[in-house]
Amino acid sequence: MTDQTSLTVSRTIDAPAKDVFEVLTLPDHHVAIDGSGFVLSVDHGDRITSTGQTFRMNMSGDHMGGDYQTDNHVTGYDKDKLVAWQTAPADTDPPGWEWVWELTPQGPDHTEVRLTYDWGKVTDQALLEKVSFPLVTQEQLETSLGNLAAATTG
Repeated sequence: MTDQTSLTVSRTIDAPAKDVFEVLTLPDHHVAIDGSGFVLSVDHGDRITSTGQTFRMNMSGDHMGGDYQTDNHVTGYDKDKLVAWQTAPADTDPPGWEWVWELTPQGPDHTEVRLTYDWGKVTDQALLEKVSFPLVTQEQLETSLGNLAAATTG
C-alpha cells in the first residue's frame, strides 16, 4: 500500500497560455482531451468562468458498472493560469478527488501545463475500499496532456 495521494504530470505545449486555457475551460473539449477513456460526452456545461460552476459529463467505466454521469464542481479559477474541479457522481457532493490544471507561460508561444490528479481529500472508507486509487494512471494523465496539445495546436 502506498501513502501517495496524488499524481502530477507536466508538458510544454507550443501555444500561448490563453489558447490552452480556452480549450480547457470549455467542457465540450473534454472528450477529446481525456486520456482515461472514461469521458463519453458533455451532458451540460457552459464555458468555465469562475469557481462555483458545475458541469456534467457522461462517462463509462467498469469501476462504476458501466455508464454513469458526473458533476464537476469548479474549485479553482485564475484566468489563463489555473482551472480545477472536484468530480462527484451526479447529484451528489464531491467525495474529495480533484483535477488541477496549472498553466505557466514559457515565452509568448509556449506554455508549461501541469496536471494534478489528487485524491488526498477522500475520507469515505467505503469509497476507498470500492475504488482503487489512483483510478487514472500517470500514463493516462500524460495522454491527456498530449491530447490537450493536439486540441490546442491542431
